[in-house]
Amino acid sequence: MLKKVLPAIIFFSIYAANLWAQDTNKSFTIIPLGVKGGDDESNLSSYMIAPKGSEKYVCLDAGTINAGIQKAIDLKSLKGISEEIQRKQIKGYLISHAHLDHVAGLIINSPADAAKNIYGLPSVLNILRDKYFTWDAWANFANEGEKPQLKKYTYFPLLESNTYPLDGTDMKVKAFELSHGNPYKSTAFLISHNDSYILYLGDTGADEIEKSDKLAKLWQDIAPLISAGELKAIFLEVSFPNEQPDKQLFGHLTPKLFYNEMSKLEALTNEKAFKKVSFIITHTKPPHETAKKVKQQLVSANVKGLKLIFPEQGKRLTIN
Repeated sequence: MLKKVLPAIIFFSIYAANLWAQDTNKSFTIIPLGVKGGDDESNLSSYMIAPKGSEKYVCLDAGTINAGIQKAIDLKSLKGISEEIQRKQIKGYLISHAHLDHVAGLIINSPADAAKNIYGLPSVLNILRDKYFTWDAWANFANEGEKPQLKKYTYFPLLESNTYPLDGTDMKVKAFELSHGNPYKSTAFLISHNDSYILYLGDTGADEIEKSDKLAKLWQDIAPLISAGELKAIFLEVSFPNEQPDKQLFGHLTPKLFYNEMSKLEALTNEKAFKKVSFIITHTKPPHETAKKVKQQLVSANVKGLKLIFPEQGKRLTIN
């Protein structure tokens, strides 16, 4: 009897292990290094992302690096020394736009970093090249621009509609142009691994405010991934409460505008699949009472029961 049962047990153990491995390979680990917009230099937009089980991360924006890594170490989300984690585990930077609250950590920590790529739209990389990595502003750690070029960083331009491998990782990226105070450009990054996706939007305004169609085009492109159950999470900014006048949004969203955009996206998808997507709320502006109001308005207006996540600096997230 035992001879008959034992092979079955082994078979099902291997089958279960393979299922677990497949599920793991479709999951992502996210370490928020900074979650705020505005004037707190120790906690500005920056998120490390990697397939679950991997320590080969890329950074989605880079407003805060060192302070965020240290916070993650304190919370046991990361192990090691801050400078070593930046050098060895962060394999590159995806920069949505070149406002300081999205690039300050990259610039200030560049002397201690290792060689890697900076990915972005050409217009974004041009600002880094011409405004920040210059010898008057700091030092030119990149491979283009003012001489001497220290060539620690390599600018890697992303063209819309193309998918690119992210060097040093098992992930790929596709970029979409956004409007952030038209005509100023921002970017959304679609990160993929094993037919599993996460979408990160840098700062963006609503189409009707921006007089743009950037979000409408983005929703059209990603809707099939949601309906197929392949898009696991969307990072989307909500910077101000609903009371903020339209003329003072400066290319940002409110809770009301957030839900307006989500209604447009849901209309393009399978409703059941849409409710499985996690929505990671980013870039809420200070002061604390304003951020508290944004969260309250998002939660109270969540009549459809969307999976809202409010990330905390240094606290690991696992997205399945």
